[in-house]
Amino acid sequence: MATRTLYIILLKCVVLFSCIYCVNGYMNLFISPAEVKRLVGVSAELYYIREGKINRAATNYPLAVPTGINKLYYTWYSERQVYYSMSVKSKSPRILYHPSLNITKDGKVPVKETVFEMQLECTGHEGGEAIIELQVNLTLYSASNITTLNTIRTKLCQGMPGVPIQSRDPVQREDPRPRNNNSHLVTESKVKAVTSTSVFYIAVGVVCGIILLFVLVVALIHVRTMRSSDPASDASSTGLINGGRQPEHPNFPKIPEPKVDRLSNGNGYNSLHYQICPSLAEAEDLRLKLAPYAIERSRITLGEVLLEGTFGRVHQGVLISATGDSEQDVFIKTVTDHSSEEQRHLLVKESCLLQGLSHKNILPLLHVCFSDPPFILEAFMKLGNLKQFLKNGRIGPGDKHQAISTRDLVHLAIQITHGMMYLGKKRLVHKDLATRNCVIDEDYNLKITDNALSRDLFPSDYHCLGDNENRPVKWMAVESLVHKKFSHASDVWSFGVTLWELVTLGQTPYMDLDPFEMATFLKSGYRMPQPPSCPDELFNLMACCWALLPQDRPKFSQLCAALTDFHRTLGIYI
Repeated sequence: MATRTLYIILLKCVVLFSCIYCVNGYMNLFISPAEVKRLVGVSAELYYIREGKINRAATNYPLAVPTGINKLYYTWYSERQVYYSMSVKSKSPRILYHPSLNITKDGKVPVKETVFEMQLECTGHEGGEAIIELQVNLTLYSASNITTLNTIRTKLCQGMPGVPIQSRDPVQREDPRPRNNNSHLVTESKVKAVTSTSVFYIAVGVVCGIILLFVLVVALIHVRTMRSSDPASDASSTGLINGGRQPEHPNFPKIPEPKVDRLSNGNGYNSLHYQICPSLAEAEDLRLKLAPYAIERSRITLGEVLLEGTFGRVHQGVLISATGDSEQDVFIKTVTDHSSEEQRHLLVKESCLLQGLSHKNILPLLHVCFSDPPFILEAFMKLGNLKQFLKNGRIGPGDKHQAISTRDLVHLAIQITHGMMYLGKKRLVHKDLATRNCVIDEDYNLKITDNALSRDLFPSDYHCLGDNENRPVKWMAVESLVHKKFSHASDVWSFGVTLWELVTLGQTPYMDLDPFEMATFLKSGYRMPQPPSCPDELFNLMACCWALLPQDRPKFSQLCAALTDFHRTLGIYI
């Protein structure tokens, strides 16, 4: 009877505590896909708060509002009662009038999905970029439980000299409610209500703590009483507490450790054979898989070395036809004579990624020669590796270096999206999209390549994080870094970094950041800043690619459409 009463008291306490701590509403604040498309050109939701969790990547990102847009629309709702207070201000009053909202400065967050509006009106007196700060304070059931959300916007305005700045009343624009002489009484009553609620929950918590302490004391007394009435139980308890070990059972024989005869040829051979067999089998599978592409060494002529690493080489070469009456310029990937068997095998294996594909923006394997060392042949592109080309600059008439135009860079980015859309249809994930794995010709036709030899040719782009594997850490999505999950969405993240490479003409991303800190850095919401002279349209696309959740990133088809529109716009003004 006493035990049953004890269980009932404990159950009541658990229920009471669950009622106290389950008070947690789900708050959502975001910009709808239609609004993001209007601002950026890509249809994707931009969440600031999702189910009560603040998206620091979104709040830290200064979303640029184009010149022709004067209103921003936010969507929000909360499943439970949440109070808010809101303020908005312009840091550039000579460029932008004080922003206004079409909702009150404080009140309750709506339970149903609701849209509110921020009005942004340029003064016309000065042109430039105005900074707008929106601060939202959310109070959840307690005066001490306040969450503050700060977002930054930038608004581009065109100046018209001679236009005077008209005086505006920021208070009236910010809070359109009619004034009430008793408003201070309403505010005071709200504070009192919130404070009384806090006191109530604190009191209930203290009472429950006292009850729980009393129950534990009663339970301890009850257990001691039962022990004193049961000597057998007392003895067994004493043995477990004092002895710390149970006696060894005589019928349980100890299993001997297996002996390893390290000098035995038989055991040593079996162990070695078991480890090497999968590699031999894999190499044989590769030979069978690439048999239709295999050619003889006599048909290959090596030419100039275009790229060189520790053991890897990329040559410009010539492929002689089977009949010997024609020649074709090719890229030839190979390794040096002092390379290891593993490095030779890796060259052939990684060259199979795009094997058998046919698309104008994909560079598949053309032929393979299983000589010693092996040769991988791909179609020749005159300007060669894209990263190397960006660093060297465009070659104009008379071999003069010329600046690369923004329109040319956007054209290259569009071709990358075409190639990645094709890989998506083939259900292939690249895992290493970057400018180092692209090649171009003299007409700026671009092709995406595999990553064979990239680790050796561009060693500063790859890092080992203690798992004995060199990876392109600074091009990888968060889920790829932390959980080694790769998908078309992680390729989209890499495309955002590749777009950054294009704009910066081949610079290394996150140059000053330790590779071991990348995952923590990205999960905290930090991203690369907008490069100098980078158009807002391109940086907005990069930021969308770097959304923390894979489902929040745009598709390659959406990126292609946005880039094509921007390319068309540049064609009008250039």
